[in-house]
Amino acid sequence: RETPSMFVVRDLVHERANIHVFDPQVEREDMFQEFEYTCGMSRANTPGFEDLVTTAPDAYSACDGAHAFATLTEWDQFKDLDFERIYKNMAKPAFVFDGRNILDQDKLRKIGFEVYAIGKPNPSKFNDAV
Repeated sequence: RETPSMFVVRDLVHERANIHVFDPQVEREDMFQEFEYTCGMSRANTPGFEDLVTTAPDAYSACDGAHAFATLTEWDQFKDLDFERIYKNMAKPAFVFDGRNILDQDKLRKIGFEVYAIGKPNPSKFNDAV
């Protein structure tokens, strides 16, 4: 699929981050094949690669204990998640990276998330009215 999310995961793996992926459209083996095809990364040439990337059965378990989550697709199912439940089970501070600008960022901030979105400044850090 040559999805841009592969490059985000690649960079996080290079930083030795533990990544939990939920992708309802892709099986784990297919994901690793795509990494090799798109990024040149494989289990053979990237030590610890398979240990750093966990596939989760759903978005909620992918976020359990996480410091951050990133939406890297425009699928509607990610708009309708129970974000209060997700926030409750994440490490704090809890960060959201909305890579597709599909989430209700004001609502997420009210829940307590620190939200970053592509092309949108964080209103708590930037005020152009000054």
